Amino acid sequence: MKTDTKLRALATAIAAAGLMAWGVGANAGTIIYNTGNAATATVAMGVNDEGHLNTTDLSQVPSNIVTNSSVTGLAYKFPDGTWRDATSPGCFCEGWGVSVNGTTSGYANVSTDGGAVNLTAAALSAVSGSTVTTTATLTSLPLLSVTHEYQPATNAPNELFRVHVTITNGTTEEMTDVKYVRVMDWDVPPTEFSEYVTIKGTATTTLLEKSHNNGFNTANPLADFGEIFDGACAGTTDVDFTDCGIADHGAYFRFNFGSLAAGASYDFDIFYGAAGTEAGALAAISAELIELYSLGQSNGGQRTGEPATFIFGFAGVVGTPVETVPEPGSLALLGAAIAGLAMMRRRRAS
Repeated sequence: MKTDTKLRALATAIAAAGLMAWGVGANAGTIIYNTGNAATATVAMGVNDEGHLNTTDLSQVPSNIVTNSSVTGLAYKFPDGTWRDATSPGCFCEGWGVSVNGTTSGYANVSTDGGAVNLTAAALSAVSGSTVTTTATLTSLPLLSVTHEYQPATNAPNELFRVHVTITNGTTEEMTDVKYVRVMDWDVPPTEFSEYVTIKGTATTTLLEKSHNNGFNTANPLADFGEIFDGACAGTTDVDFTDCGIADHGAYFRFNFGSLAAGASYDFDIFYGAAGTEAGALAAISAELIELYSLGQSNGGQRTGEPATFIFGFAGVVGTPVETVPEPGSLALLGAAIAGLAMMRRRRAS
């Protein structure tokens, strides 16, 4: 049995136990749409009370919008009008975690970690058709809070949600070794459990401490299962890679923000979304100046990214934008140079 299959089986067992304890089909949260309206939206997200993905929204009918899973995580409206999810089929494996002082952590991941661990969630706020804000504190350290503000991205709202994350030290003592993890198992439709994964920006993201392709990893920053070794995809730790697969894997990122003074905060942005092609996804990444990202593409979609390329990225983590589009002036100069070269070739031919 392959390693990722074992991890999926473990995650499914944990999820089943957790769901029985909750007594519902999934932890109820909210579903938001990039336009605020399901009829016109292209990207949707299901957000739990603690800020992780993969949930239902009991205030809506239907409470789950996707056709390929029982909960909604990161969903894209396909050309046939159906919503399909890329983080929840088979395993509700998407989550985040924070740790401080090298000893204390809190984290949330429906399947891998069985829900929220050492986290206390406040009531959802700023809830609208397209936005939601979650706030969670460490149960054992209630003056450490993490806020996730979900909203459509500023420059690429048709493709991306921006999640503004704020970690606040409300104590009177400095906290050291402040870490944050975000992890997801890509299950990209229409070939869920068999996808190509890309990660770029590892070498230029200063605050990135660890990255690899294990989407089944715990969200606890104080633990790491390591990368998934597969014949089609290996050697993914702390390096960029493109179209790794075909495999059942995802993306894991752990950041180390160093020390956080008493009363201080650190904030950064996470991006989630999708586009109909890889070119469209890269254009959205460029528009938002994303410094580190992962793409999930279906088996057969690694060339053009069709019918959907899913996106997971970060900014504000002391990195360099990975995908850049030349300024209009630079494009004009390039066009002039190409035209000049063509003229020289015509002259030589004559």
